[in-house]
Formats: sequence, structure tokens, C-alpha cells
Amino acid sequence: MAVTQRRGRKIMMTPDELDKFLSSQRTCRVATVSADGAPHASTLWFVWDGTSLWLYSITRSKRWADLRRDPRVAVVVDAGEEYDELRGAELSGTVEFVGEVPRTGQECAELAAVERLFARKNFGLDEMPHDGRHAWMRLTPDAIASWDFRKLAAL
Repeated sequence: MAVTQRRGRKIMMTPDELDKFLSSQRTCRVATVSADGAPHASTLWFVWDGTSLWLYSITRSKRWADLRRDPRVAVVVDAGEEYDELRGAELSGTVEFVGEVPRTGQECAELAAVERLFARKNFGLDEMPHDGRHAWMRLTPDAIASWDFRKLAAL
């Protein structure tokens, strides 16, 4: 994906930094648009596969209903407490729904590696526990903007 970030280029993450950051973080904030046009933000665990952000959502949530109606989304992943530690990324685009809804564990080759990554990262397990309430969405971002305020000291 081409870099589309115009402002803040001096503090944006390199592709390698971004990949490491997204691979190490657990929580993201998902912004959707409600049927009446109102914004809705919610928090989810995710996994990054180097190309796409995979979101595992409850299918009876407002977020899921919003994205079924309008699959456009913005997702923020951030970290840091003090101002000079802040870093993060905003990924935006259109989600795709992958696998059965809700997910009960039916074999799905496209989800095998993703579910292993997610289970290890979030549950410390080798196999994904399925509860019949969640399902998968994949965001292969159209645009990514990133920042790393730790780079400010060098400017």
C-alpha cells in the first residue's frame, strides 16, 4: 500500500515499525456509522497478519449491525501514557466478513492461521475457542496514518 500520509511524515512509523507495533498490540478502537448517521466507537481485540487487521466481534452488537449495513470503518490502535510516548495508527477502509456467522468452528482454511494467532495472543491457547456468538471481519486498509511521538526528541 502506498503511503498517503502528508502531515506528520517526520514522526510516522516506518513499515517495519508499523508491522511490529500492530503485531504487539491487543486492543483497538473501531469507529462505525449508525443508521441515523451518528458515529459509534467501540473497543475490540484484534490480530494483524502483516497485511490485514482481523476483528473478532460479537454478532449481536451495534458495531456488527452498523458494519453489515455500511462496511466502511476506521480503526485506531494506540499506546503510551505520557505525551512523548504516544504512538499509534489509524487504519481505514471496508471490512469483509469471513467465515460462518456466528463462528462455531466449521473448517475455514482462510481463518486457520488467523485463529491460531488470535488464540495465542489473546488466550494463550493453540486453538481458537468458539462460543457461537462471535464472527470474523477482515480490514485490508485503504489508508494508514501513523505517529510515534518518541521521534519528536530527534527533531
